[in-house]
Amino acid sequence: MILPIYAYGQPVLRKKAVEINPDFAGLQDLISNMWETMYHAQGVGLAAPQVGHSIRLFIIDTEQIKKDENMPIGYKKVFINATILEQEGDLWAYEEGCLSIPKIRGDVERKPRIVIEYLDELFQKHTDSFDGINARVIQHEYDHIEGILFTDHLKPIKKTLIHRRLENIKHGKVDADYRLRFAKFR
Repeated sequence: MILPIYAYGQPVLRKKAVEINPDFAGLQDLISNMWETMYHAQGVGLAAPQVGHSIRLFIIDTEQIKKDENMPIGYKKVFINATILEQEGDLWAYEEGCLSIPKIRGDVERKPRIVIEYLDELFQKHTDSFDGINARVIQHEYDHIEGILFTDHLKPIKKTLIHRRLENIKHGKVDADYRLRFAKFR
């Protein structure tokens, strides 16, 4: 089932998400719905807060972009209760966007290599290293479970330039090719 994506301004996007246990009700259905939602919106990653659940869960699929990005390998993975253990290398700027912030993009500097500990959808523990675009997508989605948006990483001048557009999104004044859920304001 395709879920609505929570848009900029929704409080759930600013909360630090909580860990979950294997008995989390409806987890496999949620993961399945997140895959369907992400592909429908043409994303490469999606975090549970973006569909209204403040839990430490995100998914990525960089296999679909590896050819365009000249990547040797892409990944399709589920990350539960993830913790980034290390970030290495010189900061690297790359233009990012976000399904919760449609039609806004900006250069974000991130480290090119990470080591992350996480559980997969079967609650098997992994500690893996990722680099390049794979590391970037993971860091972007990881930020979501920490209550951080890519716009928080933008330079002050860029933040000023997009302020009005962010306010428009917050108040539901944006079009997207997928369903968005907006915060309610009085």
